[in-house]
Amino acid sequence: MVKIRKVHASKGLGGYYFDDLHAIKAGARRDGFFYVGDPVVPGQHKVRQPGESISVMLELDSGEVGFGDAVAIQYSGVVGRDPVLIADEYLPHIERYIAPVLEGKELSSLRTLSNELERIRDESDRQLHTGLRYGTSQAVLHALSLVQRRTMAEVAADEYGSEVSQSPIPVLAQSGDDRHDGADKMILKQVPAITQGLFNSVDKVGEKGEVLLAYIEWLRDRILLHGDEGYEPTFHLDVYGMPGRIFDADMHAVADYVVTLAAAAKPFKLRLEAPVDAGSRDGTMEQMAKLRAALRDRECDTEICADDWCNTLGDVRAFAEAGAADMIQVKTPDLGSITNSAEAVEVCRANGVKAFLGGTCNGTDQSSRITANLALGMRADLIYNKPGMGVDEGLMIVTNEMSRVLALIGRRGEAA
Repeated sequence: MVKIRKVHASKGLGGYYFDDLHAIKAGARRDGFFYVGDPVVPGQHKVRQPGESISVMLELDSGEVGFGDAVAIQYSGVVGRDPVLIADEYLPHIERYIAPVLEGKELSSLRTLSNELERIRDESDRQLHTGLRYGTSQAVLHALSLVQRRTMAEVAADEYGSEVSQSPIPVLAQSGDDRHDGADKMILKQVPAITQGLFNSVDKVGEKGEVLLAYIEWLRDRILLHGDEGYEPTFHLDVYGMPGRIFDADMHAVADYVVTLAAAAKPFKLRLEAPVDAGSRDGTMEQMAKLRAALRDRECDTEICADDWCNTLGDVRAFAEAGAADMIQVKTPDLGSITNSAEAVEVCRANGVKAFLGGTCNGTDQSSRITANLALGMRADLIYNKPGMGVDEGLMIVTNEMSRVLALIGRRGEAA
């Protein structure tokens, strides 16, 4: 059995930026790509600051090196998430806490070693930062694939008794604030779900929701004008709780607004992510369940996707069992070890909820490729283009990775 000889780590960049969501919602002013204002979230020295990552490398006694990237999402330190992942602060944790546990260990299985990571505690008896567990478990999966001479998708599928999807997982593209040119790129490349456009403040949605409504009308007309024949994307819009805020948490008023948005999107299907934010997990679940019921009463087929306050495997189970969502974003860096994300997909499926294996624009090329493999192995319903907000780069990374994996598996099957 191959063993882990040495654990190494290096400081790196994330694919986007850390943004202070509280400061933005409070009205931090945009100046070009900068935000002007004082940060609110601990760990933010500016409202917008460069994303960071930590590469975790497992040197095996067979000579291979498996690696994964520890990252944290763009909006860290809010809605119950772990703090901003500052590399200089957290890189020493690799040597202090992770290396002593993994060095000399047999490279046995993804779940066995991930369970070891989940049990590690720091000097304050707290679990390690979710990003560190996420990146290290990626490295384990990559190392297993190297030793077994198989794709990471196959390794993950075998761990959970799943079968690798025979077709690529549909992609949701994210554009950041460049939501018009970004949408044009998505239309040109026929992205299945568009566009995650950072509708995270009242000015981007409108005091009565009129700005978001106008955007949906523009997006619909843009596809009808420039879209290729047969291109019928889902409009998947993350609205960061803004409708609930605009309509004072009146779920009937929010439902009426969603019906208006859905009508504007026709002939395309609408899905809204995080339409409400009650300031807590249970409150948000309750409001979302009421909103779904109100939409059913109105015979509206718009789907509701959970995101904020759904940060752990336990949260995913709670949202799914409460009937609070049609789809749940399994935000991979927030769940810690990727085995938690895999099990979250299983929880969604068991409860008849679609699983969106998400993550963050602030990830890296490696974390994105590994998530793409996990999505194929667990047969998720949706995946992000990532990292970054430029559309093209992230779309290329996850699309090409899925294509490579499926081609390799298919050719081995033909040979057999």
